Amino acid sequence: MPARTHTRPHTATTGGVEIRLPWWAIALPTLAFVVLLALILNPADTTADGGDAALSHLVARIQQTVTSYAS
Repeated sequence: MPARTHTRPHTATTGGVEIRLPWWAIALPTLAFVVLLALILNPADTTADGGDAALSHLVARIQQTVTSYAS
């Protein structure tokens, strides 16, 4: 007597592959790229003496970059 074969449901053969990424899978690499690009463009600003001044300078640099691309 032949054994019965189990067939898979046809949900995997809908025609295309759909991949859904969480928001951070795009945001974190983008943020890392922007920070590293800012460090490469002006390495003189990477002093370790002031944390608050460096953070405000980084935010100002990002704002300048965003406004230059928007115009």
